[in-house]
Amino acid sequence: MIRTDVLVVGAGPAGSTAARYAASKGINVTVIERRRDIGVPVRCGEFMPSVDEIRKMFPNASDIDDLFDIPGDLIIRETDAIRLVDPKMRTTEIPFTGYTTERDRFDKHLASMAEEAGAEIIRGCAFLRSEGSTAMTSDGEIEYKVIIGADGPGSKVSRSLGLPRPQDPYPAVTAQARGDFDPVVTMFFGGIAPGAYGWIMPKKGQANIGIGFSPKFADGTLSEYFDKFVAKHEFDVISKMEGKYVPSRGPVKRTYTENGMTVGDAAGHVISVNGGGIPLAMIAGRICGSAAADNVLDGKALEEYQKEWQRAMLKPLRIAARGKILADLFAFGSDLRTGICMKLLGKRRLGNLIRCKRIFP
Repeated sequence: MIRTDVLVVGAGPAGSTAARYAASKGINVTVIERRRDIGVPVRCGEFMPSVDEIRKMFPNASDIDDLFDIPGDLIIRETDAIRLVDPKMRTTEIPFTGYTTERDRFDKHLASMAEEAGAEIIRGCAFLRSEGSTAMTSDGEIEYKVIIGADGPGSKVSRSLGLPRPQDPYPAVTAQARGDFDPVVTMFFGGIAPGAYGWIMPKKGQANIGIGFSPKFADGTLSEYFDKFVAKHEFDVISKMEGKYVPSRGPVKRTYTENGMTVGDAAGHVISVNGGGIPLAMIAGRICGSAAADNVLDGKALEEYQKEWQRAMLKPLRIAARGKILADLFAFGSDLRTGICMKLLGKRRLGNLIRCKRIFP
């Protein structure tokens, strides 16, 4: 049996960041990751907002410059705008700085930082369930003082701890396409299926392309919608299509128990209106890791974790979740409604929507 102070389940951005900051306080931290190759396969759009944009969206998040100090070789292509395209291919371009990355290498970088801080990562080890303070895994039992579930929207850790899981996760798929693309993130709304959206995240000589959709509006399959998206834009797809589920209703109400916490996608730390989650995972991950260490070292209640991440992120995430609800009610029933709503909102309000700000007074 392995004995550790903190067990982190999942070595994505949330888990690796939590492990890094917990281990940096001198406690024993073990991370288990069910995949043998961290970050593979890539299942997201691979876009990161700039630090300035993250600060605008989450002004209460403190000391983010160090958290998002990313090596230059992980910045594949810088972008300066987000282009929103309605069902009739009319565009609205909103200034928005950021960059695309290679998510597999990005995740490996965060995991290596956790290891440098002293965390041990066990690859190819799947979490099965918890019994008391013991985790049953595919590699045997691990006894812990605190467990952190960073294992996605279908979190088994959440289930074991009796914590809520994110509501209404929607499916999304992504792949790589060869070609020259403008240095802007392009988002397509409508034109594929009711309630569906597509994206182009430009890289060097290629782009991350993908689609997501709300099952309650569309009755087709992801592969059908993806093929339609590819055919419409004549993409030269050069990789296998990979899929995941993305939380769409904002953070869950409770993210801690006496000896456990959830973070990242497992806690619904995702921007509902666009599916972005890497910055939130890292902000909450740092708070989570520090709270775990404080609990082990000083007996500080894990409730402090929820109080702190809510202070840093809850208000913008709630605004984004309300924006998603309004979109479901008024915009996503048909292409006609989608186009009308985007036109009525205009550039300023669409910009506010992207940045998790109120679209109406």
